[in-house]
Amino acid sequence: MADQYAQAAPATRLKQALSTVLVTQNLRYWIIAIWGFALGFSVDWRLAAIWASAASAVTVIRGEVERAVLKDDIGQPTKVLTILATVTSLLWAVAPLMAWNTGQTWAQMIAMSMMLAAFLMVFTQFGHNLRQAFIVNSPYTAVAAWIALHMKSPAEFWPFAICVLVLGGAMHANILFWRVHRAMIDRYQAKQAALITELEVARDSANAANAAKSAFLAMISHELRTPMNGVLGAAQLLGGADLAPAQRRYVDMIRTSGDALLAQLNDILDFAKIESGRIELEKIQVPLGELVEKVGAVWSAGAEAKGLHYAVRVADDLPILVLSDPTRLSQIIHNLLSNATKFTDEGAVGITVSGEKVGEARARIAIAVSDTGMGISTADQARLFRPFSQIDSSSTRRFGGTGLGLVISRRLAGLLGGTLEVRSAPNEGSVFTLTLEVDVLQWSTADAPPESETEPVAEILAGRPLRVLVAEDHAINRKLLTLWLEMEGHTHACAENGQMALELSAAQAFDVVLMDVNMPVMDGLTAVRAIRGSRGPNRETPIIMLSASVRAEDYDAGAAAGANAYLAKPIDFVSLRGVLADTLREDDEVVGPVSAIA
Repeated sequence: MADQYAQAAPATRLKQALSTVLVTQNLRYWIIAIWGFALGFSVDWRLAAIWASAASAVTVIRGEVERAVLKDDIGQPTKVLTILATVTSLLWAVAPLMAWNTGQTWAQMIAMSMMLAAFLMVFTQFGHNLRQAFIVNSPYTAVAAWIALHMKSPAEFWPFAICVLVLGGAMHANILFWRVHRAMIDRYQAKQAALITELEVARDSANAANAAKSAFLAMISHELRTPMNGVLGAAQLLGGADLAPAQRRYVDMIRTSGDALLAQLNDILDFAKIESGRIELEKIQVPLGELVEKVGAVWSAGAEAKGLHYAVRVADDLPILVLSDPTRLSQIIHNLLSNATKFTDEGAVGITVSGEKVGEARARIAIAVSDTGMGISTADQARLFRPFSQIDSSSTRRFGGTGLGLVISRRLAGLLGGTLEVRSAPNEGSVFTLTLEVDVLQWSTADAPPESETEPVAEILAGRPLRVLVAEDHAINRKLLTLWLEMEGHTHACAENGQMALELSAAQAFDVVLMDVNMPVMDGLTAVRAIRGSRGPNRETPIIMLSASVRAEDYDAGAAAGANAYLAKPIDFVSLRGVLADTLREDDEVVGPVSAIA
């Protein structure tokens, strides 16, 4: 077994042994001190001191060489270490030889004990390589042979021979146990290395799967949003026409269903962003009370349609302006109000906002959404915040949804530095409370600066037709945009790809450019960079990017290219009207930073 182990020993075994030896480096000096003390009882103390000093000096040199070997600073390390260890053994072998030659019985016993200890130490340290061990032990072997040859009688020789025999058995057992133990450690380390490799493979596979999932979701987002732009855009255009009541109901059904599908798609994309840690938060001023009232107003009609009492309560001492992410705050409140309205058949739904001052410019905000719905048992509350999970599978069929709303809301609350907790009981309704601390910019209306008057969008656009370049490769989306522009009184020119848009922009001036991102021949971002870098009439014309890709990096790419705004598909024509009004407000100002409008 020992031979097999020696043959299978890896090249790194030498460094493993050296690492162990260097950890116990101070032990060598303790042994030198003990040997010097024992030698001092056998010979003149000055000789013992000289030997101890020489042994210490050689040990220091040996330690430095061993450290250099660990750092790969020395070639042929095995040969160098063998020579150095043999020289060390030669010096150490002098000590038992000196003690034996005194002729004193007790001194010879000390010499025998030194010899036995030396053999044991060498074979313990070099047990991984028997050839190396025998070479290093050669000085001790020579001294032992010299002692045996100079014994005067059999009465002296046989006790010595028996000691050597006992020592040989002990060393053999020591080497065998050491190798068995080493083999067990190697097997364990090999198994551990295999497990680590498997984990690394699993990690890489998971990362690849996650990257593939993100790419898939981004692709699905684009592919679904593009046709949805046609559906919802056509519904918006129809909504502005003179329709019979029944026809208007049909249009409303289309828009409601499309908005619901878009909301579910957004939930899946947001969840993927949170899972991958790529979601980005803003920290801008938020009129908190106004935000809550606006979001709450969206759900008032739905609650009233079900015969529910609906109320929004904002505390009088709530800070006016705080620093936070208005989009994510609105998303959490939307999700909570949606669930409250969805799962309440009678009674009331309400939202209450309160604030508590925790510093000169710091407040703790609590936004509580309550309902008198079916309630949730304690056992079911544990499942409430699990992805794609709903308490009752029939809920999915009855109410729809992905089961991600609360999961996203709680994780967004954590990213905002807050918590989202639920208090509920069966048949007693539920209260979901979002609690977070925020920096306060303005405590009350008395601190508000004078408001600057902003000209309404309708007044800005009234009687001011725009010349618009529409770059869009999707025929239906291009048609919807041109129809809407005509209804608004604007004129337009169309391009099916970025190259055509670049050629049109070089030939004539436009008031604004609507540029799709993903197009054949030349994509929108490349076209924008080319327009900004040209000397044509549209070098500083406001450009609005249109895209079904809604990731933060997509907005950043638009800004880097030189666009003024970024509109996500499906296009909301109200938002588009507002962006066009902003371009007229700026008049001839230098192109500003991109703004993202979802």
